Amino acid sequence: MSNLVSVPKNGSLVNNNSNLNFPTWSNWLDDIFNRDLPSVFTSNFNKGITLPQVNIKETADAYIVDMAVPGLKKSDFHIDLDNQLLSISTEIKEENEQKDANYTRREYGYSSFKRTFTLPETVNEEKINATYKDGILSILLPKKEEAKQKPARTIQIS
Repeated sequence: MSNLVSVPKNGSLVNNNSNLNFPTWSNWLDDIFNRDLPSVFTSNFNKGITLPQVNIKETADAYIVDMAVPGLKKSDFHIDLDNQLLSISTEIKEENEQKDANYTRREYGYSSFKRTFTLPETVNEEKINATYKDGILSILLPKKEEAKQKPARTIQIS
């Protein structure tokens, strides 16, 4: 008895005892995932906002948080600070209605996200400010004076 399995040119394993009228499980799964989904599933399916990416940069005087969130307005954002916890969030509700001679179509949309960061004690909470320009939300977190990096200096030996 041989333990060898015949492998056709396409690389899939073949079970010689199977009924040839039925596709193998792997062929069936490949067919499902490789074919194009009908447009009813792909169009307007995911209009929600995904969790936006954040870049955090530290300079000698501040931390800078940049978040890429295109397509929104300044008024869409909520930025809160509570006990050194900085929260950035948005919640957008959208309602569209189209009327035609034969039908009425209503679509409701809802999207939101919330990012939360624990601020270091070195941040001067009173001077935090934010700007939104060209799809980038920037939050400047200035450091307290005592936390700022001092320039290097040379100490003379006496």
